Amino acid sequence: MAALFGRDRICGVVAAVAPRDMFRQLAAALHSTSTVELRLDYLRDSREIRDVLAQLSEFRRVVPRIARATLIATCRRKDAGGKFRGSPAAQLDLLRLAAKSGCAWLDLEIETAAALSAQEWSERASPAGSPGSPQPGPGPQRRRRAQAPAPVKARWMISHHDFRATPAQLKPLLARMVRLRADAYKIATQAKSLREAVRVCELAHRHHDVVAVPMGELGLPARILALRGGSALAYASVETATAPGQASLADMKTLYRADSIDAQTHVYGVIGDPIGHSLSPVMQNAALRARKVHGVFLPFRVTDLRDFLRAIEPMGVRGFSVTLPHKARILGYLDECDPLAADIGAVNTVVVRGAGKLYGYNTDYTGVLHAMQKRIKLRGARVLLFGAGGSARAAAFALARAGASVLVCARRAARASELARAVGGEAIPRRALRGGAQFDAIVNATPVGMYPHPDASPLSAAELNCRVVFDLIYRPRKTRLLQLAAQRGIETISGLEMFVAQGAAQFEIFTGMRPPVAAMRRAVESVLQREEKERSKR
Repeated sequence: MAALFGRDRICGVVAAVAPRDMFRQLAAALHSTSTVELRLDYLRDSREIRDVLAQLSEFRRVVPRIARATLIATCRRKDAGGKFRGSPAAQLDLLRLAAKSGCAWLDLEIETAAALSAQEWSERASPAGSPGSPQPGPGPQRRRRAQAPAPVKARWMISHHDFRATPAQLKPLLARMVRLRADAYKIATQAKSLREAVRVCELAHRHHDVVAVPMGELGLPARILALRGGSALAYASVETATAPGQASLADMKTLYRADSIDAQTHVYGVIGDPIGHSLSPVMQNAALRARKVHGVFLPFRVTDLRDFLRAIEPMGVRGFSVTLPHKARILGYLDECDPLAADIGAVNTVVVRGAGKLYGYNTDYTGVLHAMQKRIKLRGARVLLFGAGGSARAAAFALARAGASVLVCARRAARASELARAVGGEAIPRRALRGGAQFDAIVNATPVGMYPHPDASPLSAAELNCRVVFDLIYRPRKTRLLQLAAQRGIETISGLEMFVAQGAAQFEIFTGMRPPVAAMRRAVESVLQREEKERSKR
């Protein structure tokens, strides 16, 4: 399959308005992959497209790396989701010029192919000598030109893009494309569920010349795993994403190591909604790499648990982390649950065993103890827990079983009371904090202040009457809450401590291996430090 587009199945997408930026992105892409798509329609007009192609032809003569690359030219028209406003005939003229400039593949959307006359399709789009040379396609007949242009010595890919939905019937769509007899066929559709994403990928599993592209945030894991199922290519942006859910080339190559994914790859992930803030993929992929596990850890935005659970088998998922809002909901779908997790009433780790059996655990408990026991003697300590969700439940049980006196304050008084009763603690109203109630430690278990809203704080400085403040949020590392505490001279504990500890426990559960804690921590810290530097420049 790799031979269809060359040795690299990850295609870097170059999309820039200015010619200079187009070549800068091309140079950057070729450091990571030898397969690159040039989105010519992003340039301002036909004149600039012709200028870029003329320069490309010259560069291919003098730059070996460009000469060896497999270049795919795309000049998608506006009615197919692109930016080119010219006619189908003008589009084909530019694609032919791209072939003469050294592009080995030409991507033509099915809308254009359908709009062309049989004569135009035969004369303008026929790659001479190609085993899949297109035959006359549908469309109104037009008067034959006096002289047919020279045939294009390039391969053609017919593409279909639907940015709204995934058709209920994909086989008739593919059959319609195949009737045009190109060399490859790309189907890119918006996936509103994982099941839809899987259906798109299944086409590539059955047909060796299909490029499967599930679009949208829900489709991101399937977009990456499409290579595992046999897709001829996976697209990744160099700088500008050209489709919903398109990962960056850097992430595809370095974070997910997508070019090494195959049928034997062990698949893990984290489920939640939202999921974009999670650094679990960064941490766990670093661990898999450090222990030389042939696996990948992916982010799954899950809005419907049943949809995700149905996708576990076809996507080959062996285990997954669970974050908001599914930590309690997942309990109803487990075949077996660790007694401690069952007592807590929240699960953050699930392993798939045997015939799709789901086993649940809670490692947040371990993470809380690891973070706090190094800073404070918990036995006899008076600890306020702010929040009553899944993470709060794990923290409450960990603190109570370590001998702390747990007090729970939450926006919903009923949930605070229920959690307090479960751990033999006490529920207190918010006004008690404003009234000067004293604690040994305060633990924030709400998402307030989490990336991408780092300027919010769940509590005011006046409410922090304690010796230690622990924020379960790890991104950013120094939340607004921790900044307020530090300003008052209160000792702080970042959620990073808990995050790495619980993640290490998860890795051991997933793989049975000793977790590479130092490598996991370095990977997360690298991202957090980079974000801190970027914020400081603003």
